[in-house]
Amino acid sequence: MERTLLIITLLSITGSALIAGAFFAFSTFVMRALAELPARDGIAAMQSINVVVINPFFIGVFIATAIVSAVATGIAFMRWEPTRSIEILIGAVAYIIGTFGLTIRCNVPLNDRLARLEPADGEAETIWRDYLKRWVFWNHVRTINATVAMLFFTLSLTKFPH
Repeated sequence: MERTLLIITLLSITGSALIAGAFFAFSTFVMRALAELPARDGIAAMQSINVVVINPFFIGVFIATAIVSAVATGIAFMRWEPTRSIEILIGAVAYIIGTFGLTIRCNVPLNDRLARLEPADGEAETIWRDYLKRWVFWNHVRTINATVAMLFFTLSLTKFPH
């Protein structure tokens, strides 16, 4: 069981780090670049990104990380060791609620609304500016949570027997 928890924790670290990196890229330069474009072009580009991101690689890592985080938590509870189990729990909560959950609750509805927007619509610029502000805010929060998850899962490794 100890080896299984170690492997699951390593998978949680890897997935959290990959997702944090992807979200970090969007927070630090992708969305800024899209915001510099004329609204119709930024909207069209983001609509395309939102279609292309639904692929086995990104979605696979995104969902699998939530699953392995939950499994790590279950095993950590069954083999309760205060510091390690708490670190795994914090990592799992940060990822499952703060990254995965926020995506479903905040970013996906914004993306769904943007998908229905016609870039040439008269109100498109106003909707796009609001979208950028709200989407980027929640993306910053997701990025921070994925990073926190990765850090706490990594900290838990120091508590594994050598």
